Amino acid sequence: MTAPLLEVSHLRVEFPTRRGTLLALDDISFSIAPGEILGVVGESGAGKSLTGAAIIGLLDPPGRIAAGEIRLAGRRIDNLPYEQLRRIRGREIGAVFQDPLTSLNPLYTVGRQLVETITTHLDLTASQARARAIELLAATGIPAPEARVDHFPHQFSGGMRQRVVIALALAANPKLIVADEPTTALDVSIQAQIITLLKKICREQGAAVMLVTHDMGVIAETCDRVAVMYAGRVAEIGPVADVIHRPAHPYTVGLMGSIPAMDEDRERLLQIDGAMPRLTAIPPGCAFNPRCPRVVERCRAERPELAQVGATNAACWRPVTVEAVR
Repeated sequence: MTAPLLEVSHLRVEFPTRRGTLLALDDISFSIAPGEILGVVGESGAGKSLTGAAIIGLLDPPGRIAAGEIRLAGRRIDNLPYEQLRRIRGREIGAVFQDPLTSLNPLYTVGRQLVETITTHLDLTASQARARAIELLAATGIPAPEARVDHFPHQFSGGMRQRVVIALALAANPKLIVADEPTTALDVSIQAQIITLLKKICREQGAAVMLVTHDMGVIAETCDRVAVMYAGRVAEIGPVADVIHRPAHPYTVGLMGSIPAMDEDRERLLQIDGAMPRLTAIPPGCAFNPRCPRVVERCRAERPELAQVGATNAACWRPVTVEAVR
């Protein structure tokens, strides 16, 4: 077994307010091995992007890590001073965000931004950094990189800007890449190109990728494992094929049922009643219990922990098993 590159153990993120402390992430645990892509899915407000921000060290105040540990290659990083974490961010951890325009400075050429990132983290001269910037643009599929390196972000299409952001994330050969919905704003053909690029990065560089997305098609095409989040907790985690085709948690079943199947003729898709609870109104016990069709009294009183159900791990007192389906 390959040792995990990233280990998140019992992570808890809080937001202190005048009316009390809001619990945004509650006891999150998972790991990612080198060369592995872990998908993170769930409705808006589930805590997917917040988990990525906590790993990168970009929690907005007053957000704070209240408990748990984050380890990168065995080294704990969540308790490091700001300057030490800043040196790790970019050098060992790369980030790709949903909107490339928020990641790129419109006043500087993409080459200047790449060179600045490269010289910050690698011991290279300006000319060597420029050569590497052109190499990165070529590697991410930018045509005529020698000319485009001197262009400004507005001179690129949305898909090309996302490729530039990926090049920035790869500038220092990071061990871990946190990709927060990198394909959401792109059309299907560009999505496929970005997916292929992420898989190539994992295969050739041995980097670990945490891929946050709403798109189960992207998850099925890209990831090795998937974690399903709900209300700041991990509801289910396991190999992609098992989570998609044999989900154990009722919430995962609902997510899968809401996706139209190409080989079925159905007038209505499965709908999950209700909505994600606000941080001020997360119910006791299982957070999904007000919306769950399999709820029992124990679900309202006791919080379930992740436990193995078939090939996946689910936090549910009444998981959906083959016997239950029959």
